[in-house]
Amino acid sequence: MSELVYYDLKRAATMTPSMPIQVARELGRRIVAGTIEEGTLIDDEASLTERYQVSRVVIRDAVKILVGKGLLDVRRGIGTRVKPRSQWVLWDDDVLAWHVSAPPNKDFIRQLMDIRLAFEPKAARWAAERATPEALAEIESACIGMELEKGSVEKFIIADALFHRSVLRAARNDYLTAMEGVIYSALLISVQLTNKDPRTNSSSVSFHREVYQAIADKNGALAEQLTEKLLNDAIRRLKEAFGNDY
Repeated sequence: MSELVYYDLKRAATMTPSMPIQVARELGRRIVAGTIEEGTLIDDEASLTERYQVSRVVIRDAVKILVGKGLLDVRRGIGTRVKPRSQWVLWDDDVLAWHVSAPPNKDFIRQLMDIRLAFEPKAARWAAERATPEALAEIESACIGMELEKGSVEKFIIADALFHRSVLRAARNDYLTAMEGVIYSALLISVQLTNKDPRTNSSSVSFHREVYQAIADKNGALAEQLTEKLLNDAIRRLKEAFGNDY
């Protein structure tokens, strides 16, 4: 699954990124994927300039971008070191997107699912209590989209992400809406493990349709319960994919 799908869902600018951003993304992907390990020094400025065929100014600006995201630490006389994962700005859109292109990391996925399980059931309850007619129509439209795209892995997961986004927005809480990126990253990564066969998508559609109906019926308790059930089913399938390592 391409990280570009993440940026599309976030409706990020589509213009060609600057050279420093392009270099930062390349280095960031390698760090997130573990190709450049935590605690190690990255190549020096001259080597990076040669590798990416850019000026030293571009390399410095790219490094500054990654320092701002908590991935790198620059020490004069020592070099530029990859910081421990615990110090990364994990909520950053680029960091979340780079995980999509990286090999699936079970610890990262588990932590994302923990966050989803903690907040999304409550969001569904609040959506049932607060959703406007327009918000309900958006959730129903997402359900229809899932039904229409159930034969495609990538298009189905996009429709799935739009469903969860519409529920978060229906809860009318700006802090929950700000968590959309966590859901996109979790879905786009986990689908590589659990949705390889589009024939399994039909059961997922019915799960989501039940959540929508509970929200439409203004049954907050049921909406919360069904969302928790939906997420626990996703966690179960992830455990099956990872085996005892999850």
